[in-house]
Amino acid sequence: MRTQKNVQGYKTLFGSLIVFIIWYLLHIFLNSNIVPAPYETIVTFGKLIMTGDLSLHIIISIFRITTAIVISLGIGIPIGLWLGLSKRADAVLSPVTYILYPIPKVAFLPLFMMLFGLGNSSKIILIISIIVFQIILTVRDGVKEIPTEYYYSVKTLGLNRWQIYRNMVIPAVFPKIISALRVSIGVSIATLFFSENFATTYGIGYFIMNCWVMVDYIQMFAGILAMSIMGIVIFKAIDLMERKLCPWI
Repeated sequence: MRTQKNVQGYKTLFGSLIVFIIWYLLHIFLNSNIVPAPYETIVTFGKLIMTGDLSLHIIISIFRITTAIVISLGIGIPIGLWLGLSKRADAVLSPVTYILYPIPKVAFLPLFMMLFGLGNSSKIILIISIIVFQIILTVRDGVKEIPTEYYYSVKTLGLNRWQIYRNMVIPAVFPKIISALRVSIGVSIATLFFSENFATTYGIGYFIMNCWVMVDYIQMFAGILAMSIMGIVIFKAIDLMERKLCPWI
């Protein structure tokens, strides 16, 4: 297990090194303040963190996206289990999901802002609207993929419905939930960046665009670096959750 963690750490370090090399080459090739040097950006990032000018934006963005993930799991998993186990519910609700899921959710941002205000609620609900459909469909399909013979087998052991869920259904679909989270996180962070440019004064998205308006490209790239680190932290948290809850993978 420790060796696997070391390998994952080396992969992350190697990938980061490649990104910084490409970044530095781009800085040299363009020879413009628009793309500052990685070293200058890292130093500026450290200063912004120490002074707290960037820390609050990071904390608020992480709060928004983690809250959306937790709520989406709380809503999506039960509904997905219900659709997967009930043909009648699947026949009624799945068409609704098919209609709403492909719609770009950023189109609903003005509506969410009018209904839920200009603060955190509208932005969190916007991210939920992206993640929750992915989880619902993933859980539903995961339940349907469980062979019928498995249900017969566990019923012969005298397990009740809750025990069947806990010992067979949920362990079977949890790896698929982790995969759904990985797929939706990238889109969610991009959407968070977009939403934080409207009627707000906090968040990494606001910080980046404000620095762009102020023509402070070093701080702008420091904000981009912060958003990248936030994404890495979330992905690593998902990896940790997978190791803890799905040790058989």
